Amino acid sequence: MSPIEFGLDTFGDLTVDEKGEHLSYAQTIRDIVAEGVLAEEVGVDFFGVGEHHRDDFAVSSPETVLAGIATQTSRIRLGSAVTVLSSDDPVRVFQRFATVDALSNGRAEVILGRGSFTESFPLFGYDLSQYQELFEQKLDLFAELLKEQPVTWSGSLRPALDDQSVYPTTEGSGIPTWIGVGGSPESVVRAARYGMPLVLAIIGGDPERFAPYVDLFHRALEQLEQPRLPVAVHSPGYIAETDEQAFEEYWPHHEVMFRRIGAERGWPPPTPNQLRQEARDGALYLGSPETVARKMATKIAALGVNRFDMKYSVGTLPHANLTRSIELYGTKVLPMVKDMLS
Repeated sequence: MSPIEFGLDTFGDLTVDEKGEHLSYAQTIRDIVAEGVLAEEVGVDFFGVGEHHRDDFAVSSPETVLAGIATQTSRIRLGSAVTVLSSDDPVRVFQRFATVDALSNGRAEVILGRGSFTESFPLFGYDLSQYQELFEQKLDLFAELLKEQPVTWSGSLRPALDDQSVYPTTEGSGIPTWIGVGGSPESVVRAARYGMPLVLAIIGGDPERFAPYVDLFHRALEQLEQPRLPVAVHSPGYIAETDEQAFEEYWPHHEVMFRRIGAERGWPPPTPNQLRQEARDGALYLGSPETVARKMATKIAALGVNRFDMKYSVGTLPHANLTRSIELYGTKVLPMVKDMLS
C-alpha cells in the first residue's frame, strides 16, 4: 500500500468561549489560522477550509483564510473544503487560488463541489433551478483554466471567453483540483472524465458502503484511458483523552448544530444514543486516540483510499478543545494509524 496522507478540515463554525458566549466572526477566523499552523506543527499533510454564507459559520472566503495560514507555514498543503463553484465565477476562483499558491510556494489545492447549503445562490443571484447545469458548465470552464493557456470557451450561463489569458499563473505544476462527491455515481464518473482526484464526503452511515464508488472511479478512469488518481475521504471526528470525555465534550455542540439544521431540513432532533451509534458503527471518528486510530485504519484499508481528512470542528465547540483534538490527531492518532496500516 502506498503511503496514506492525512488532513484536517473545518467549516469555520462560529465558536464559543469558556463562558459559553459566542466569539466574534473575526476571532473565530483568527483561531482557524492558529489551528492551521498547529496542524503543520503536529505533522498533518493537508488543511482544508470550507465555504458558507450563513450566520453560524465565519468563513465565506476560504482562500483569504488559507492565505493567512500560508504565510505562517512552510510544508502543509492548503485547500478548500469545498469551494461552491456553482455560485462563483471560475476565473475568479482560479485567480484566488493561484494567489494562495504563490504565497504558499506551491501548496494550494482546490476541492470543487456543489455544497450542501444553498444560501450562496440567492446571495449572488443564481437560480437554484439551474443547480446541476451551473456546476457542469463552470467545472468545464475551470478545467480549461487549469491548463494555464489562453482560453476559448462558451456556455449558456456565463459570458464566453475568446483566446483569453488569465493571471496570475502558477510557478510549478499548476493547482491540484479535486471533485467533492456526496454519493452520486454520476458525480464520480464526472470526476474521472475530467481527470480530477475524488473526495468522498462520508458524513453518516457505514463508510464501507462507499467502496463501490471507489471501484467505480478507478474503473471509469481505466475505461477513459486516464491514469490512476487518488481518492480521499472526508468525515467528521473529535478526539479527547478517553472515549467518554470525547462524547461529553462533543455532544452538546453537535446537538445544537443538528437541531438547527434539522429544523431547516425536516430531520428529527438528534439523540445521544444516535451519536454513540454513529461513533461505533458509522462515519463519526469520536473517542480516544486508540479508538479513533483503530477505526481510521480499518476504514482506510477497507476503502483503499489515499487520504483521510477529518472534519475536526462541530458547531460551537471551543477553540481550546479543537486545538487539543488537533494535537492528539497529529501526535497520537496518526502514528498509530500508520503503524497499523504498515
